[in-house]
Amino acid sequence: MSDLSRPPAAKIIAIANQKGGVGKTTTAINLAAALAETGEKVLLVDLDPQGNASTGLGIDREDREYTTYDLLLEDTPLEEIILPTETENVSIIPATVDLSSADIELYSNEKRSHLLRDALKQTDIDSFGFDYILIDCPPSLNLLTVNAMVAADSILVPLQSEFFALEGLSQLMLTIREMRETANPALRIEGIVLTMYDRRNNLSQQVEQDARENLGDLVFKTLIPRNVRVSEAPSFAMPVLSYDPNSKGAVAYRALAREVLKNNAKTKR
Repeated sequence: MSDLSRPPAAKIIAIANQKGGVGKTTTAINLAAALAETGEKVLLVDLDPQGNASTGLGIDREDREYTTYDLLLEDTPLEEIILPTETENVSIIPATVDLSSADIELYSNEKRSHLLRDALKQTDIDSFGFDYILIDCPPSLNLLTVNAMVAADSILVPLQSEFFALEGLSQLMLTIREMRETANPALRIEGIVLTMYDRRNNLSQQVEQDARENLGDLVFKTLIPRNVRVSEAPSFAMPVLSYDPNSKGAVAYRALAREVLKNNAKTKR
């Protein structure tokens, strides 16, 4: 049962960029782990049919009996859908390729854009005590991403430090503006984080300069470096904070988590 009038128990942040390969899922996994490291209790909602966030947090495919498909389109109890992970204080609602068909099925549902919001507003979710809910969106501006934007308090955008990066951002910004006007007037941009940043590369520095000149304070101070440990960690089904806690990637994601916490002025319970 959903109760849209009650105050939200958790801060909901959608991690979105319609372009693939920008570090979106990597950011979702490692920001979740970094927030959890500070004592925050985090739920990661895997809304990408590829299910990479689920794999990256060690959820085997055979263990994904219930998924975000069931969250959106079935009346499956939350306690059966939400799974613990090996990372302390991080839980997940996993995804499988079945979610691909959900996008088609949503079109025939009159509440098609609001199903995720309603699911995350269930009164039953309060018993889990989550402080943050992160949504790993698919790399496209489809109905699944729209659901995430309607459900979210804010959008965090990973932006790869490469040529044309800012051009690809314009369509996402237009979609966010449309969501504010039509479905979620309180939606804001949590921030834009530059990923795969190489300080030795003039292009990375130019992208950073352009981003800060055009977007100002929307760009996080933290830069996520191009780091081999970050790339290796998913193959071991763990966040880089567990795989190599002292790596440059782990240090950067902890810094990003501090910025997110500061943005939201979270107080410990």
